[in-house]
Amino acid sequence: MSKVRFVDVESDRADQRLDNFLRYHMNNVPKSRIYRIIRKGEVRVNGKRAKADTRLCAGDTVRIPPVSEAQKEINTHQPSQGLRNTLKNAIIFEDDVMIAINKPSGLAVHGGSGLKLGLIEAVRADRPDERFLELVHRLDRDTSGVVLIAKKRSSLTRMQDYFRLKKDVQKTYWCLVSGQWPADKRMVDAPLLRHEESTSGERRVSVHGDGKPSKTKYRLLKQFDRCAWVEAQPITGRTHQIRVHCQYAGHCILGDDKYQDKKAEQISKQIGLGRLFLHAAQLTLPHPVTGEQMTFNAELDASLKALLASLNSKG
Repeated sequence: MSKVRFVDVESDRADQRLDNFLRYHMNNVPKSRIYRIIRKGEVRVNGKRAKADTRLCAGDTVRIPPVSEAQKEINTHQPSQGLRNTLKNAIIFEDDVMIAINKPSGLAVHGGSGLKLGLIEAVRADRPDERFLELVHRLDRDTSGVVLIAKKRSSLTRMQDYFRLKKDVQKTYWCLVSGQWPADKRMVDAPLLRHEESTSGERRVSVHGDGKPSKTKYRLLKQFDRCAWVEAQPITGRTHQIRVHCQYAGHCILGDDKYQDKKAEQISKQIGLGRLFLHAAQLTLPHPVTGEQMTFNAELDASLKALLASLNSKG
């Protein structure tokens, strides 16, 4: 792109975030570069600066600045046959408008920030004839479980509305945490603030009085000698919410390189856990076309099932 472009927002892209709109129209440009030009004010919506999470309206005009060839990053990386097979076997549900897939841990939902390939890129590469495939929501790279992909623009916007408005959407996660989780501990209500580490620039989240209101429901599933299997249902949808609320409660999620304390780290090593034990086990929401309430269940992978079976129950 050697010239400034002015792109009008069509009705089927109404209510889309600005960053996602740009990623569609600048598909060969690294995500980091897109966020940089937004922060610098080079992108304008109706002549005004806008943030990455700005929701666009039909008829808005978006100014997209020129990007030199040196700033482009053509992604020719193709998924291995093993990854293709893994993702095909991980499909929980599929119809004409959506796919529900059990994302494996360690696979980012999309490429960028040094990652050439993510879940959505792998699915697109395996389905070259599909005209539209977009992520409905996201999971952290090391979190496994249910992820939804839309096959039509209308279904994407409808399901994203469900998530944004918290309308008839329920997310259930399973996590293995350190220590003895009190059976009567049913809720963590603590505001969360996103910030960057001054030295590394790494994005982190912490409980802070200036943060956004955040609530997570918890239920003890099974208590073991040194750890507990716990169910978590986030009421709000903040970044790293379950992980930080567990840390705040004094029971860090095992295998969490970002938020676990020394005790959790030691337990993880003792039981042989080599990944974050956080799994999006169930997702319930209305079907974007029929309105029927749909529930998608994602099984734990074989290694986590074996780990749970090896632990000694308390009492």
